[in-house]
Amino acid sequence: MKHKLGYLALPLLMAAAFTTQARADGETIAVFTKNQTNPFFQTVRVGADNMAKVLNAKTLQYIPTKPDSIPEQLSQIEDVVVKKPSAIVFTPVDYKAMVPGVEKINEAKIPVVNITDRSAGGKFLSFVGADDYSLGLETARFLLKTLGGKGNIVIIEGVKGSLTNVDRVRGFNDALKENAGAKLLASQPGNYQRLQALQVMENLMQSNSQIDGVLAANDAMAVGAIEALDGANRKAQVIGINGTKEAIDAIKSGKLLASGDYNGFAQGCLGTMMAIRSLRGQPVISEIVLKPTVITKDNYQPFDVPLEQRTCPTFEDAGKLGGK
Repeated sequence: MKHKLGYLALPLLMAAAFTTQARADGETIAVFTKNQTNPFFQTVRVGADNMAKVLNAKTLQYIPTKPDSIPEQLSQIEDVVVKKPSAIVFTPVDYKAMVPGVEKINEAKIPVVNITDRSAGGKFLSFVGADDYSLGLETARFLLKTLGGKGNIVIIEGVKGSLTNVDRVRGFNDALKENAGAKLLASQPGNYQRLQALQVMENLMQSNSQIDGVLAANDAMAVGAIEALDGANRKAQVIGINGTKEAIDAIKSGKLLASGDYNGFAQGCLGTMMAIRSLRGQPVISEIVLKPTVITKDNYQPFDVPLEQRTCPTFEDAGKLGGK
């Protein structure tokens, strides 16, 4: 409920928080994510909240009300520069378009950590993300192995031009090249949104009588594709990426074949950790790229834990998870 209230009245809550919640013995970390519609970013926010609580700090969530809105995130940056939190954990809604916003944060001398989507410019204390290419490659390899290296395949892409989409789809396509018996029927964007992916899948089914596999660039779109398949009473193997709760539930029920673990919880934890450690004059890791894991019906159990019950990695764990 705490988060739901934040979404409904975010601007007012943010303003109030800066004036009433700042504590003398703790830092205020502004956390920027891309939208409220992709469950992945909820895991990022919970991870950030968890780490801030452990380290006796506070978070304030900045979320565009319109998903991935460049003007809205730029406006939120204008706001945060005025409010001056202790530090910022930042996911750009667009890795190129938000560079001027990052430069404003730099000019305001507010320390900032980049997470999830690597910014094309600006100065950051640290980057925390995952290997999108490997996630695409390994999840697609698993799908094609399940299909015996053959079949009619469709790709539902994320936002065209976004780094995560470019790298994940490149991984999908490289896995397809490894399997001469597989045929790519179409590759169309669903913009990381469940409803758009559902509509894309409905259109693809109308023009293709046989679809054996669906490579979706995130879990929300994979769920949308499954809903379209169910609506048409058709079957296909579907994979997603992010390892969200809805993906784990779908894997358990047999609806989803697999998901690549993007580990948003760890990204939120570690991004916030690096920001706070820097503020306290402690060493930080300049780059953490989390290693890929393909979550299936055979290994989902460690991921089937409610977000609120998860524990953030330690600083020592961070290096093992992918520190550079």
